[in-house]
Amino acid sequence: MKISILRNSRGASRTPAALALGAALALTLTACGDDGSGAAGDDGAEGSGTGKIVFWDNNGGVRTDIWKEIIADFEKANPDIDVEYVGVASTEYQSKVDTAIQGGGLPDVGGVGAAMAAGIAAQNALEPLQDRLAESSLDGKLNESMIESLKAAGGSEEDLYSIPTSANNGVLYYRTDLFEKEGLKEPSTWDAFYEAAEKLTDAKNNAFGYTIRGGAGSIAQALDAMYGQSGITSFWDESGEKTTLNDPKNVEALEKYAALYKKTTPSADLNNDFTKMVAQYDSGTIGMLNHNLGSYQDHVKAFGADKFRGIPQPTGPGGKRVQVSNPVDGLGIYKTSENKEAAWKFIEFAAGHEANSKFNESAGQVPANTEAAKDEWITKAEPTKLAADALSDGSTTIVQLPYYLPDWNTLSKTDNEPNFQKVLLGDMSAKDFLDTMADQLNEAQAEWNEQKKG
Repeated sequence: MKISILRNSRGASRTPAALALGAALALTLTACGDDGSGAAGDDGAEGSGTGKIVFWDNNGGVRTDIWKEIIADFEKANPDIDVEYVGVASTEYQSKVDTAIQGGGLPDVGGVGAAMAAGIAAQNALEPLQDRLAESSLDGKLNESMIESLKAAGGSEEDLYSIPTSANNGVLYYRTDLFEKEGLKEPSTWDAFYEAAEKLTDAKNNAFGYTIRGGAGSIAQALDAMYGQSGITSFWDESGEKTTLNDPKNVEALEKYAALYKKTTPSADLNNDFTKMVAQYDSGTIGMLNHNLGSYQDHVKAFGADKFRGIPQPTGPGGKRVQVSNPVDGLGIYKTSENKEAAWKFIEFAAGHEANSKFNESAGQVPANTEAAKDEWITKAEPTKLAADALSDGSTTIVQLPYYLPDWNTLSKTDNEPNFQKVLLGDMSAKDFLDTMADQLNEAQAEWNEQKKG
């Protein structure tokens, strides 16, 4: 099947996911690859529930050891099923899946996180799992907010294409020793955050209150701070057609947040991605850092567990905590699988209490299994415990980012990260930045809605 690169009215080249989405919604992919080769259009089979299945890990190398341990446990409990593990680096996973969808060779089961669920599902490559979940031992035992995140990300109001395994929640890390020295309150509110950022800054001595992310990945972090302060709880207005991104409250929040750059942050922040930002924080002269649970062990190595804390994002108006979509990861069954019953058994096992607890203890993330979220190791990893509590106790509202839009990754990275840097430098106003991105998103949403009708 030949695919041409299309361009939208903004001049941006469309990603393979965008192309596939349009094709799937136009019902043109159903005839592609229907030759039993494992390409899109092959509906596979339930199979015997025994034999061999292939599993693609979407974070190969990083999570290989723990997955191999879980697979060994699964094969011991299910001696008639053999799981072939294939580790794929997270940066290569999407392209590998897209290639296999067109040319064949998809696995039976694989990692399907929120950021890629829509692009894969739109190519008719994933099996809906809501019915299997409802009839399984997992029913009622998975974090509802994670399920809703994956449903929303998949672009369907009813279908669930991935069973959640974990969430890598946003965390505000702060140096308890520096806060105590200055007599500062915990930065659990945005007001306390801004006060601390200012008081902990002594630029002449290379001490700063905060490190802001200005390089790759900056947009999601900025949106988190923006919606957290404004208290707006939905990415779209009531019509579902216009984004709230450039709401005046969000504009005001971004102005205040961006003004921290070079005032209470190092100038190097302009180009820092997460690795440079984390390394800079761990050098010891910065009071606060916004990242996620993944860097917790780095901070332990740098400071020891008694000189910093990791807490949920600060609360805003009325004590309400609002944050943008927490990255949720999960497992999906590819529609071409000839052994879906065995693939489901593996997912049911991996998302079960024992395996899910073991996986997330290793990964330092929030378990999707609500029983696993109560295990003892959680209490020893304070940021993970606080994040798990925040996601399950009703204190946090999640603003679902539109991962289902095929243009989302391009809009939130390639198109607008350079503009956010201009905002930090004072070369572009926060309002112009948000208006520009909002116009792009509204256009992308209109295209999406039109394609759904068609």
